[in-house]
Amino acid sequence: MLLPSLPANFIRIGFTLLLLSLALLDRPLSGQEPSAWKAGAASIDITPDYPVRLSGYGSRKTPNEGVEMRIHAKALALTWEQDPVSVILTVDNCGVPASLRAKVLAALKTAGHPVQDERLALHSSHTHCAPALPGLLTFLFPEEPSAEEQAAVQRYGDELVTKLVKVTLEALQNQSPARLHWSTGKVPFAMNRRLKTDTGYTNNPNPYGPTDHALPVLRITSLEGKLRALYTSYACHCTTLAINKIHPDWAGCAQQELELRFPGVVALTAIGCGADQNPYPRRELPHATLHGVTLAKEAVRLINEPMKEVRGPLTCTTKEIKLPFDTPRTAAEWESLAQDKNPWTARHAKHFQGMLQRGEAIPTDLPYTVQVWSYGDDLLTINLPGEVVVDYGLRFKKENDAQRTWVNSYTNDVPCYIPSQRVWEEGGYEAAGAMTYYGRPNRFASGIEETIATAVQKLVPAGFQKRP
Repeated sequence: MLLPSLPANFIRIGFTLLLLSLALLDRPLSGQEPSAWKAGAASIDITPDYPVRLSGYGSRKTPNEGVEMRIHAKALALTWEQDPVSVILTVDNCGVPASLRAKVLAALKTAGHPVQDERLALHSSHTHCAPALPGLLTFLFPEEPSAEEQAAVQRYGDELVTKLVKVTLEALQNQSPARLHWSTGKVPFAMNRRLKTDTGYTNNPNPYGPTDHALPVLRITSLEGKLRALYTSYACHCTTLAINKIHPDWAGCAQQELELRFPGVVALTAIGCGADQNPYPRRELPHATLHGVTLAKEAVRLINEPMKEVRGPLTCTTKEIKLPFDTPRTAAEWESLAQDKNPWTARHAKHFQGMLQRGEAIPTDLPYTVQVWSYGDDLLTINLPGEVVVDYGLRFKKENDAQRTWVNSYTNDVPCYIPSQRVWEEGGYEAAGAMTYYGRPNRFASGIEETIATAVQKLVPAGFQKRP
């Protein structure tokens, strides 16, 4: 007996369903699209086992008096398909200078695992309770440290290079298929610290000043959803503590809390544009723990809620610009400042007075390299060197899509404070006073904010920029 013939459209529908079923068999059981990411993370202890001067506060007169909490460096290696690898490094230190970063890049190349300059983002936590490094805050102390103390600082710097290379290589070797997701929450402990008084702007709580409480969080998991690493950033100084003992401050406490909650996970913490923001309350050990736990709790809340997937390719770009200093001081001005009763002012002036006497040229500008990473159309990260005030982070999130923009400072170098035009005009420590400790000849000239903003926006892909 002949079977009745099937309608042609029925046959087409059945064939389409068969093809769809076969396609689904090739997908992960979770139903998600396959990921083209590979990621690896690693951590290393960078606590010295010998006395060394700590950076951050010039009032300290002796090497550290012990270790209150150990400090670390963390590495996150990311590769999209066959693209070059990109590396995020976070370091518990007041600031890692560009000269030390260059040594890390050179050592990785020698080791046979080169990382392109634009694909390394090295974030300093800016804790004020970590060892001093060669080439950073060279005039922090009123008197030049002894030869023995300088040798300890140099030793620590050399050891840090070795450890940063080691942790990076481990992260590279740990790479395996991964998924990336991100989201943004809020943490309230940062407060503006520039308070206007009759004598100018002072370092005191200003609850009415600009702040940025955003907490961006990047989650890295295996294809099966197992948590492997967390990368966070917050715009606030790591100045909860001023003890003469080693401690990573709130950033290190946040990492420790997250790693205790998720054994085996590597937690990395960067700092946003928080140069004019302080943590409050402060000055006691429990306060550092409180702020770290507060940040960790918000990160946990975010990763347990739906997050936005981050896809590639990861495009990394940099641009070097020049930030001009203000009108150069004359020889007579340097001579006068060299006699100043303030020992920091006098030491700083004698340095530049000596340069003039030797016929050396005093720098008229500062080389400054901005870095922009874009993860496909999903995430834009802007990395700025130095102690960058909050106006920059707020500005870049206003000029670009704030829902996809993440801004870091203290990245790849910490040459000095980077004031906005507003802060430059108001004056005070962030605008001019801190340049003495960083060994810069003068404050910046007016207009550097526009110079930096123009350079950054030239690197930002058009898809992230807001249309007029």
